[in-house]
Amino acid sequence: MCGGCLMANWIRFLTFFLCVALTVVLGIASIWEGWLLLPVLVFAGLSALGIRDVLQKKHSILRNYPVIGHLRFILEDIRPEIRQYFVESDEDEVPFSREARAIVYQRAKNVEDKRPFGTKQRVNGAGYQWLTHSVVPKKIENKDFRVHIGGPDCTQPYDASVYNISAMSFGALSANAISALNQGAKMGGFAHDTGEGGISRYHREGGGDLIFEIGTGYFGVRDEHGNFDPDKFAVVAASAQVKMIEIKLSQGAKPGQGGMLPASKISPEIAEARGVPMDKDCISPASHSAFGTPLEMMAFIKQLRDLSGGKPVGFKLCIGHRREFMCMVRAMLETGITPDFIVIDGKEGGTGAAPLEFANHMGMPLVEGLTFAHNTLRGVNLRDRIAIGASGKLIHAFDIARALALGADWVNSARGFMFAVGCIQAQACHTNHCPTGVATQDPRRQRALVVPDKAQRVANFHKNTMKALGDMAGAAGLDHPSSFQPHHLMMREKERNMVTGEEVYPYMPEGFLLREDDDRFGYLQRWRRAASASFAPFDQGV
Repeated sequence: MCGGCLMANWIRFLTFFLCVALTVVLGIASIWEGWLLLPVLVFAGLSALGIRDVLQKKHSILRNYPVIGHLRFILEDIRPEIRQYFVESDEDEVPFSREARAIVYQRAKNVEDKRPFGTKQRVNGAGYQWLTHSVVPKKIENKDFRVHIGGPDCTQPYDASVYNISAMSFGALSANAISALNQGAKMGGFAHDTGEGGISRYHREGGGDLIFEIGTGYFGVRDEHGNFDPDKFAVVAASAQVKMIEIKLSQGAKPGQGGMLPASKISPEIAEARGVPMDKDCISPASHSAFGTPLEMMAFIKQLRDLSGGKPVGFKLCIGHRREFMCMVRAMLETGITPDFIVIDGKEGGTGAAPLEFANHMGMPLVEGLTFAHNTLRGVNLRDRIAIGASGKLIHAFDIARALALGADWVNSARGFMFAVGCIQAQACHTNHCPTGVATQDPRRQRALVVPDKAQRVANFHKNTMKALGDMAGAAGLDHPSSFQPHHLMMREKERNMVTGEEVYPYMPEGFLLREDDDRFGYLQRWRRAASASFAPFDQGV
């Protein structure tokens, strides 16, 4: 371990060590000065508390920061009284994070999530959104909501939960975090996306359903030169644990960028999962080498489906040039090869580290990307063949309901499940100093994350969120959340002016692009410029 990491680990326990030292020193001094017995008792109590913190298995913060970590919980206890000084702001980032974490923690811990005095959000300003409800609500008993994924060429379709764990790689997350997530997915009966870092031993040990993501580095299924290896892929995809294969084209947090893991950070376990040497930097190129045109991309999808024995194969992307997505759809029509699913990742999605400009200003937000992809597939009569997933800052049941209403079949979440295993958004993911052991490879820090406890919280969070989603669907008079439509979503454009989701994000008529009879929102003009043989040049507009 590097000297800096070792020093950081000692500093975490500094308060605890000081309490122990003061107990000893003052205890000796009290032999001559009796009045020192009082501070001895105080510091002895704090020392005992520190020992308890290190040994307990419920709170990662206390295991990593004995004694001083209690300050965080004291501040949480008084938060309702000081909330008014922070929440009344037009900026939604801090309030969103606070409210989202609170809901996740409550549901993960099976704590009552009802609160007195009504909504805590600003309901009178522009932009507020809500779902319509019925005077004849329904009671939905079965909250195990599923979606069937697999087109006509898929021989091993998968009935996925409508809420799954989004892509987060081993290496970005700790071994304990991966284990907790996967074991929780197993307990709750939902899927865990591996991220592009390959399938690690911790994914396999958990036994949960996996969505195997293949990125530009082809980790786990690459040859010595970093190219895709069909034989290795066939072996990995044959695992019964692998339910779907997802080709990653881009991610919302940093679309259009590759990445590099320095050799100094590659552990034997990471090298094993990714199939890379430990003495070389691990490169993720910005684009794929296995295909370069829409037609080649469809051929690659067919190759993966054949090699996997007919499992669902799809791809994930953050929508950029809309015409390029239409180029892919053109290739689907020309070849007759369609993916079984497409995951639309909104630019709201997070990552351990991304350039600030990319995180804030590159890529299309989820709602716009989702509705564009959904309507494009409707426009060529392919929507019924291809399931659509959505990801990007989706945590609450309302987030899921809104995505389903606007065209998604299911939803993935990274942030929500990270909260469930203890993430506090310390934003130290890239430093290896994560205070809760979630996003670090430091074995001393990740020991704070106790896998059995956090796995149960992952399962609890999923179960309770599905219950909330079912309750919302029932309140709307629906039998299943998949029945949400744009007209169930309302939004305020400005004071005294509200619109339905159907007015802002309508479902376009099926087949309209093939008939070329509807040019609303510029779909048709882009469709005419799209070509299946290549991704159109940038100078033709987006």
